[in-house]
Amino acid sequence: MEELAEFLQTLSLENLITWLSQFEPAAIILAASALGAAIAMIAGIGPGIGQGFAAGKGAEAAGRKPGEIRQTTFVMLLGAAVAETSGIFSLIVALILLFASPLVNLDASWMILASSAIAAGIAMVAGIGPGVGQGYAAGKGVEAVSDRPDVQGSILRAMFLGQAVGQTTGIYALIIALILMFANPFL
Repeated sequence: MEELAEFLQTLSLENLITWLSQFEPAAIILAASALGAAIAMIAGIGPGIGQGFAAGKGAEAAGRKPGEIRQTTFVMLLGAAVAETSGIFSLIVALILLFASPLVNLDASWMILASSAIAAGIAMVAGIGPGVGQGYAAGKGVEAVSDRPDVQGSILRAMFLGQAVGQTTGIYALIIALILMFANPFL
């Protein structure tokens, strides 16, 4: 039990900072950028779920009404493409952190810069919600077109409007991540 307590004592924030201080600040910031990039990609879960739902509804509609497969596939593909936007936003943030490393050459505390890199990645996790929601809207659009192919245009307009509103959270996350990387208020 004492060994465990001693081990946990070494995991304190103070000891972590002391340990990190032995490295060059640029190396710490690059490591934090890599971690932030990996965290950002967690947001891909949302589009994956949403697109899977839309594809499932597309397959279901094709099985129910094979004569309407062109229309339902069209709606499914358009809706799934929109559902991917939050994943694309996360990919952009991850690529910026990995290849542009905007925080590494700034003259500021390595702790603020490293924390900002990780926080930019964490902000992008908010993209899970829009990905799932937009995929759900796409799936429901496929269902509706399968049932009423004669009003496909109206269904698409309603689906796209709902998806656009649903994307706002992903856009907010992207803005916060970009601010942390390029216009950091903590510097």
